[in-house]
Amino acid sequence: MNPKNLIYELPSIVEPLELAILFPASRPLEVELGCGDASFLVEYARQNPDTNFIGVERLLGRISKLDRKGRRAGLENLRGIRIESSYFLKYLLPPHSASAVHIYFPDPWPKMRHRKNRLINAEFPAIARAALAPKGTVYLRTDDADYFSRMTEVFDADKNFKKVETPMRLAALVTDFEKEFSARGIKTLRAAYQRD
Repeated sequence: MNPKNLIYELPSIVEPLELAILFPASRPLEVELGCGDASFLVEYARQNPDTNFIGVERLLGRISKLDRKGRRAGLENLRGIRIESSYFLKYLLPPHSASAVHIYFPDPWPKMRHRKNRLINAEFPAIARAALAPKGTVYLRTDDADYFSRMTEVFDADKNFKKVETPMRLAALVTDFEKEFSARGIKTLRAAYQRD
């Protein structure tokens, strides 16, 4: 991999990633699904040099921002992958390899007929559990109360997960969406679930 480029070009979309190719240093791995402009992930990776991070984003312009910001910050523990988030989690991330999965402000698909497109659905906890290492955690944030209710409903129903507190240090690190919503008086809804 070219160290001057933090975007990893997938050699296959059917074979799981070889994490040793992405990160020569073996460290705990955290993943952000839908990393947007990567403002959160770049800062989080900077604050946690002993952890490797993958940002997953479908849109080229957004994943390019991860590359630019991460290189500017001199981060060696950050990579970006351009692909759809649920596919990445289900098929490409090696089983039980992530210590945490971050999902912040995913598209809420507010219209009833579009809700089938939501990332977090009834099947999602099982997919997340397969990707997470034992005691790994899913961190959730959204501004959409209806979607938040659904997120917590599906995780609360899965007995392989227990609700835990989001660490204050992590909660204090806000995304660009979160800054924008907060400035407009819109509250961030948070939840975290740890697998068995």
